[in-house]
Amino acid sequence: MLIIPVKDGENIDRALKRYKRKFVRTTIKNQLQERKQYTKPSVARRAQIQKAQYIQSLRDQEEI
Repeated sequence: MLIIPVKDGENIDRALKRYKRKFVRTTIKNQLQERKQYTKPSVARRAQIQKAQYIQSLRDQEEI
C-alpha cells in the first residue's frame, strides 16, 4: 500500500504527481501487467536475452 503524506497547503495535483511517481518506481504496475497473462519461463528468458542484445547493440553503436 502506498502512502503519500499531503502537507498543509499543498496542491492536490502535486500530491497526485508524487503518488504516480512512487507508483511507477515501486514496480507495482509491472507486477499487475505480468499477472494478467501467464508467460512461460522460456519465453520470458528469451525476451530478456533479446532485450540485452538490443541494449548491447545500442552501446556498441555509441562507441563507434
